[in-house]
Amino acid sequence: MSDSWSELNIPDQQGRVAVVTGANTGLGFETARALAEHGASVVLAVRDVEKGKQAADRITGDVTVQELDLTSLDSIRTAAATLRATHPRIDLLINNAGVMYTPKRTTHDGFELQFGTNHLGHFALTGLLLDRLLPVPGSRVVTVSSTGHRIQAAIHFDDLQWERSYSRIGAYGQSKLANLMFTYELQRRLASHGTLAVAAHPGVSNTELVRNAPAALRLPVTWLAPLITQPAASGALPTLRAATDPAVRGAQYYGPGGRGELRGHPRLVASSPASHDTVTQKRLWSVSEDLTGVHFPI
Repeated sequence: MSDSWSELNIPDQQGRVAVVTGANTGLGFETARALAEHGASVVLAVRDVEKGKQAADRITGDVTVQELDLTSLDSIRTAAATLRATHPRIDLLINNAGVMYTPKRTTHDGFELQFGTNHLGHFALTGLLLDRLLPVPGSRVVTVSSTGHRIQAAIHFDDLQWERSYSRIGAYGQSKLANLMFTYELQRRLASHGTLAVAAHPGVSNTELVRNAPAALRLPVTWLAPLITQPAASGALPTLRAATDPAVRGAQYYGPGGRGELRGHPRLVASSPASHDTVTQKRLWSVSEDLTGVHFPI
């Protein structure tokens, strides 16, 4: 695999349909833009439709907008039903949207906001759309995690929604660990199918995601931004490689290749030992099905 992979390496995407969550800004926008510029028909799945339309106007190519609020299972089901009705096939599902370090809040369904949005919302969306990917040769589900998954060494099933005590950093870490465990368990279940489940992380990218971080963390990141961050277009490259590189295999994880995986060209990276705990992966899957009411067609 090339150590200098860039947008120039993206194969022709003509005829492919890509759904990208959180695509009106930051990493999601850059992912959608690059896919569209290489010929894909791209759906920007966003909470704010007006901002989605403004983003679509800035992209050259076949781009549409779909309302999707990952904090609401009703919205997820409605969006999935619309996408199923308008797209008989989906080649790429990019689970990109996310929140980070938010104050203690819950989703419309009562889930802790970061776990509910970053993991459960994407779990439900994937399950509801998967039968549109399964028949498509080369289809992929790419879920965006973070080096922050290493913050949390385990999924706290005894207080999954952080009701007894709350750490915004710990909750974020749990949601990103869940993203990886979901990817690995999904790939295991996809083993007899052609669809791949892959994960990626953007390193430290210059996006709006850090806006909810505690001041003690946000201010140093702001001061050091020119030294440690990379543009959103660069941060999107691991996702784009996971989505389009013909050499990618299921259950792989891509991130920046520079020191500390903070920035640099995308390459294959390793996730924490905790993320590979198959017993916890299976338990998380079962709990996620129970919480969302979504059961996968595999």
